[in-house]
Amino acid sequence: MVDDRETHSVFFVSDGTGITAETLGNTLLTQFPEQRFVRATIPFVNSVEYARSVVRHIDALAATQPIPLVFSTVISDEIRQVFSGSRALVIDLLGEHTHRLEAALGVEASHAPGRAHGQGDLERYNARMYAVEFAIEHDDGQSLRALDRAQIILIAPSRCGKTPTTMYLALQHGVFVANYPLIHEDFDSPDLPAPIAPLADKCFGLLSTPERLSEVRQQRRPGSRYASLDQCRHELRAAEIMYRDHGIPFLNSANKSVEEMSSIIIHQMHLAV
Repeated sequence: MVDDRETHSVFFVSDGTGITAETLGNTLLTQFPEQRFVRATIPFVNSVEYARSVVRHIDALAATQPIPLVFSTVISDEIRQVFSGSRALVIDLLGEHTHRLEAALGVEASHAPGRAHGQGDLERYNARMYAVEFAIEHDDGQSLRALDRAQIILIAPSRCGKTPTTMYLALQHGVFVANYPLIHEDFDSPDLPAPIAPLADKCFGLLSTPERLSEVRQQRRPGSRYASLDQCRHELRAAEIMYRDHGIPFLNSANKSVEEMSSIIIHQMHLAV
């Protein structure tokens, strides 16, 4: 079957790393799941000359393709004017909001580029780095040292998404997260594994669907009992019983992004971040 949907070129443009433009722009694009996008990030656009060369490239595409989309977090008024004259649809993610804040606060913004990352709140930055160090040390039950310092302990059968969720919570929100794998022996008893039993109030469980879990495990150990559909069903069923018996909140990770899962976990665990 021929896919006749139009493909839009998308550019995330920034005078810094482009991470903020990517994050906000992609969040908006998720509202259009039926559309096709080809994405490119253009960071460190910090001169008018460079901006003009980028616009020439975008305008050349606009002459032969559907209208390109530009998500911009550029601060400089001069550079923003260059992009506003392009043939693309330019979505200025900071400009309008900066002017509104200036009016509300009664002061002029610094208009200094590249401040979205690395030069913000130093205390918050350091807290996130400490959280990342904690997450690395306590990944997959590798260390039980100072486990009681964890704000959250993610528990789940293998390959349900513990590690990426742990790292996202640490890096983006500064949450101290450990994760602990539920292995075959843990399902022989309805009790929580001994190392985490005293910390049940900090536990949050992850599940998946048997089909999705089997697919992921097949990539790691193809043809193994570990990856079999029956084994995945058994472990997920036993894990859910364990969660319910001990009042542990849980979610199914099969069709959720790490960002969505992290938001749900923070909300259900009543964390202020």
